[in-house]
Amino acid sequence: MAERVEQRLEDRVPELEQLERVGLFTRREIRAVLRKASALEYKIQRRALRKEDFINYIQYEINLLELIKKRRARVGYSFKKDEIEYSILHRVHRLFNRATGKWKDDVQLWLSHVAFCKQWNAKHQLSKVFSTMLAIHPNKPELWIMAAKWEMETQLSSESARHLFLRALRFHPECPKLYQEYFRMELMHAEKQRKEKKEFEQAKMDLGEFNYSEEILNGEMARIIYRDAAQKIKGVEFHLAVLSIAKLFDFTQDLQKEILESLQTKYVDNPLTWDYMARRELELGSLQSAEHATKQMKVSEMTQREERCCAVFEESVRAVPTEDMWKCYITFCLERYNRKTNSEELKQKRLERTLSVFNKAHESSLLPEALYKQWLHLLLESSLFEKATEVAEAATKRFSLSVEMWQMRLQVLIQLKSDGVAQCFEEAIKHMKSKDTLPLWTLWVEWSEGTNSKEDTEALYQRSLSSTTPAQSVTMKEKYLDWTYRNGGYKKAKRVFTSLCENRPFSLDFFRKMIQIEKEQESCKMVHLREYYERALREFGSTESDLWLDYIKEELSHPQGKPENCGSIHWRAMKMLQGDLVEDFVSKYTLLQTGHL
Repeated sequence: MAERVEQRLEDRVPELEQLERVGLFTRREIRAVLRKASALEYKIQRRALRKEDFINYIQYEINLLELIKKRRARVGYSFKKDEIEYSILHRVHRLFNRATGKWKDDVQLWLSHVAFCKQWNAKHQLSKVFSTMLAIHPNKPELWIMAAKWEMETQLSSESARHLFLRALRFHPECPKLYQEYFRMELMHAEKQRKEKKEFEQAKMDLGEFNYSEEILNGEMARIIYRDAAQKIKGVEFHLAVLSIAKLFDFTQDLQKEILESLQTKYVDNPLTWDYMARRELELGSLQSAEHATKQMKVSEMTQREERCCAVFEESVRAVPTEDMWKCYITFCLERYNRKTNSEELKQKRLERTLSVFNKAHESSLLPEALYKQWLHLLLESSLFEKATEVAEAATKRFSLSVEMWQMRLQVLIQLKSDGVAQCFEEAIKHMKSKDTLPLWTLWVEWSEGTNSKEDTEALYQRSLSSTTPAQSVTMKEKYLDWTYRNGGYKKAKRVFTSLCENRPFSLDFFRKMIQIEKEQESCKMVHLREYYERALREFGSTESDLWLDYIKEELSHPQGKPENCGSIHWRAMKMLQGDLVEDFVSKYTLLQTGHL
């Protein structure tokens, strides 16, 4: 091993001598590089190899390259790159090759090598990396796409890119993303050839020696790919994806028409098809010149376009009367309403249209639950309070078992300061199962705190404890204790705490709240703190090491504390704590003893 390391270090000598000779590094820096390289080299020559050692070595060499680059820029010296940088680059490639050979399954390692090759423009090396990586990871379509894009965009080789896509499709014959990118590549190739031909024609050059196929120029290769894919890949999403790609190229009108016809034939009942057809109306060109159009003419034009979209959507909800179809229609209306405009007239039309569509969907009993919230928000924002109350009530009738719908209705009534809030809470609790009622009880007591008398609110808290599940009552206990202290003071809070302690379960925060309340008193008594800590430790002593430490700190710092109790508390903690918590407790206790905690 030592001989190999020595040989590697000797291989470095020429480049290091050059660095010193040309004044990029000092003699002292050269020695530091050798020491570091020696340490890194020994690590990667061990029998038990670690990936981290290779990564650290590679990162060191990359940092060295960056430093040399900065030094060259600073002194203005650009010679001897063959003897310096290329030697280091060769070493980095060798390290990457060893690492990826050892840890073949680590895709991130391969991608790091790809990124390095791209950064240092190592085209020949990158071609090899892609070839080896794809042989080992043929099951990852994104790697095939990356390699093909590099061939097309950097190497300017559409032939190599096409070859890669065809190989990839043999492994992944039904991968939509591969077909989409292959489709895009062929259109890019056609566009490139069209530009070349145009430039030659403008220069009046003889095109005889150049073979420009009319079929390729018109995107026929992309059409073949689309037709092949359409037979294998089912689903409207793929057709819409290739259609959006085709629209990026101005010579694909016939191809777009074919995809659109296929979409309308095969997926006529799919909401996404109708959504696309409706939104397409926005893109149709204006009949009047944009340059000479007044503000009013532009508003009028946009209104007409949106109305054309809505006409298609109206047809769609008649043809495909489903929740998803209405959702597409409403989403479009909300998007248009939320677009900024200086025209109050246009904004008002958009609002009226959106509210009207919400209402139609609701009357058809096809408005999805999630959209009721947006409808209510819009009604309240528009000060249509009566309608908001009506909609909220209708939503809870249709989705009577949805806690979100009841919460929404109650929040509307609370916001409008309605007289029917308490009655609505009663109705909601009646409809819901006890395991789902916690959000309602939380909202109810919060509303009662600001509206009702203390007696009514306390009665409500006590009722909530018996009406929720044991697990949910934990939250209500915390809230009840906090409210009691804020409204009834320390003595009342202590009585409520003692009463609540009679029924499990509890949360740690419940006990910590009572400890905090005690500590806030001028006459804070250690005997009370001990009681609260002991109660808490009975419930959480096996899982909460910090609780034991806080108890010990209290005995040490409180004027009435007994430091002699700390040994016994420590001994109990060691017996009760489970697993790794013992080690955690011991390390923190040691820090506490040395005054570092």
